[in-house]
Order: sequence, then structure tokens, then C-alpha cells
Amino acid sequence: MTRSGFRYTVGPVHGPSVRLLALAVLFPGAAFTQALDTVGQGPDAFELPDPASHREAPRHEDGRMMLQSPVGEAPGLWVGGITTLSVVDRTEVPYQPWARELVRYRRSSPLEPHTRCKPSGGPRQFLTPYGVEFVEVRETRTLYIFDVGGPHTYRIVHMDGRPHPDDLAPSYYGHNIGYWDGDTLVVESAGYNERFWMDRGHTPHTERLRMVERFTRTDFDNMKYEVTIDDPGVYTEPWTGEFDLRWMDGAALFEYICQDNNYAIDIMIGAEDDVDRSRIVP
Repeated sequence: MTRSGFRYTVGPVHGPSVRLLALAVLFPGAAFTQALDTVGQGPDAFELPDPASHREAPRHEDGRMMLQSPVGEAPGLWVGGITTLSVVDRTEVPYQPWARELVRYRRSSPLEPHTRCKPSGGPRQFLTPYGVEFVEVRETRTLYIFDVGGPHTYRIVHMDGRPHPDDLAPSYYGHNIGYWDGDTLVVESAGYNERFWMDRGHTPHTERLRMVERFTRTDFDNMKYEVTIDDPGVYTEPWTGEFDLRWMDGAALFEYICQDNNYAIDIMIGAEDDVDRSRIVP
């Protein structure tokens, strides 16, 4: 399996690229292997494809790219990468001073909202245990993004050309409108609340957050994810990050009930003999 990380680009989307491989990760190596073993148990066992293979991505009859398995073929899910701490062309995400201090605090605290069974908006949805599935229903011009390791949640992307409403109620997944740019799915979103972390613990946001995500399936087994973050409440200018997603053959959605089957009690509130609810960040 190849290694992939979260690479940051500061400045305009199409401007000069300066990248930083950040510490946002899916799992530490051993935990990632254990997670894959867990998903692979039972009738939905899967195996990762040969990294050297270059199978062509599936398409609809009209040639449109598919991000899901064709009907009647084996299922599959998309997963993020293994941790890497490599830094390339070191630079800084354009935080405002207060946001930089919050990032420092978050890096010392493991208690992100995802461990409290909260939905994970933005890039964090694709760094969630067990992968995600895209389901596009062309008849209703709607696309769904299901994350297996979430609290029975999913994201709805409207593909019918509607704009964002003027009176959006802030939510974990925001309001999402999508369209195709060639073989790339583009999703523009707004209307987020501040109750989640949009990556694995470092990147703050406010309700002014707007995102543009681009999903490009380069072949059957690989997809590039790119996101542009625009939040004048936190950053001095928009910035762009990217990471890679990998297809898992044979993997399928399963019932993951965070509320009733959560084994991370010591992370969330402390061990039984040392309960700690004093953290500022829930």
C-alpha cells in the first residue's frame, strides 16, 4: 500500500503550488492494519488491489465517470492513507493569530468530536474509519456520500443545479451542490456549524466556512481529493489541500453504531478510575 498525506497549498486555487504534508492521518500504521482486518471479516471480506495495476475506471453508458461500483458488480469503498510526517516545500497554512493558538491546543488534545460520535464534515469524512461510499442516483439528480465509521450519517449532494439557500441553518455536513467538470466531481458547500473538526484535529473553522471539493477518479483503484478552504473568520486567505483515496475491492457498508458500541471510553471521558470532563474542546 502506498503512503499518502494531507498536502497544503496556500493562495489561489490555480496559482503557484507550495505544499505541506500535514499530520492529518487516518490511523497509525498498526491500527490501520487492524481496521482493515476488521472490515475484511465475514461475507464482505475484501482485498486491496495491486498498487501497480491500472484498471480503467467504470463509466455510465453515456461516458460519465462513476465513483461507485457498477450495478451487479462487486462492491467497494474508498479509504484514506497511512500516516506520514514528511514535509515538502515547508510553508504555513494562513491562520489568523487566534486560530494558530487553537491549533496548538488541539494538537495536545485527542478529544475531537468524532470520538464523541459526532458527524464529521468536510475532509474529515474521508479520513473516517472503514471508508466511504458514493451513491449517485441519476434519476433524482442526487448524490449521497456514506461514511461507515460515522454515527449513522451521510451527506446529500444536490446535482440539479440549485443554488445555496439564503437562510441556511448551520449543520455538520452543510448544504452541498455538485456538478461534473469533465471527469471531476465538484462539490461546493456552505452552511456549516462549528461543532466538528474538519480534519483529524488541527484545522479550525467558523460558520463562515465555504468549501469547494474536487473528486477525480484517475483509474479504477485511485481517486484524488482536493479541497479549497475559504473561511475569513479563521484564515487570512483561501488555501487548498489534497490527499489520495484508495479503492477497497469487496468492501461494503456495514452497521456501525457508535452510540451503542463505542470502545473509546478512555479517550472520550477518561478511564473509569480517572474520569476527565475538563477539556475545553468537547
